[in-house]
Amino acid sequence: MLRVDGGYVAYGTGRAVGGRPFEVLRSEDLVSWRSVGGALEPLSEPWATDYWAPEVAAADGRYFLYYSAGEGDKRHLLRVAVADAPEGPFADQQTVLTPDERFAIDPHPFRDDDGSWYLYYACDVLEGDRVGTTVAVDRLVDMTRLEGRPRVLLRPSADWQLFRREREMYGRMWDWHTLEGPFVRKRDGRYYLFYSGGAWEEPSYGVSYAVADHPLGPFEEPASGPVVLQTVPGRVLGPGHNSIVTGPDGEDWIVYHAWDADRTARRMCIDRLVWGPDGPERSGPSWEPRLSPAARA
Repeated sequence: MLRVDGGYVAYGTGRAVGGRPFEVLRSEDLVSWRSVGGALEPLSEPWATDYWAPEVAAADGRYFLYYSAGEGDKRHLLRVAVADAPEGPFADQQTVLTPDERFAIDPHPFRDDDGSWYLYYACDVLEGDRVGTTVAVDRLVDMTRLEGRPRVLLRPSADWQLFRREREMYGRMWDWHTLEGPFVRKRDGRYYLFYSGGAWEEPSYGVSYAVADHPLGPFEEPASGPVVLQTVPGRVLGPGHNSIVTGPDGEDWIVYHAWDADRTARRMCIDRLVWGPDGPERSGPSWEPRLSPAARA
């Protein structure tokens, strides 16, 4: 989700529109949405069959779309595309941002108050007590180039982050754990790193967070479990991969996807992000009528 002049723009993994991956939605109030086409001019390479998890940042009068491309769930790596408008069309810059990673997805660009940019993302790590997908960060030297000094910030640390037991990966069988979907929000001088954990197909999937005094960490998790978003049985299943945007009321709103109760699709959901004295608190999912961001203003 990106706040722009005149409203909001949402980008998501899913069907192509007009031959372009990543459908783009526009809204003035975070409630009523309309489709305005597809974002990305597709790559010409035959292996680029799947495009995942776009996120857009505005800088220097242009818009930069970070995403991963791969074939199925294999060999996804991060790329960047550029456009002159938030709706696109975005043109890929013909470079791989993470050539040394085994697998990298879910890029999240973050600008600190001093103007420095960082790119958080999820990547596979085969070392440690709980093998699987972790959260890492690297500095953006400019909007289309990483410094090339990535560091892992968060590793799986709990059973709720299990993706699948006996999963075949990289020629071996692993009890595979997953942390993914990073998003950073700075508040009161501290950096809150939201992430999703577990298996996206399952009710155990949810959102937790870690906190640090610097964008590069070290990050610590003050609580265990999906403390920000978790399944509400019979209502909303597997909420995750959030972004955060300031609403018309000046409050933070958390935007994420979740399965409906009948598992027909993962749908975009929006709830007010609840901040407590110690950080983010349980913020949903909700399913009953609530005041809209505009009505709260």
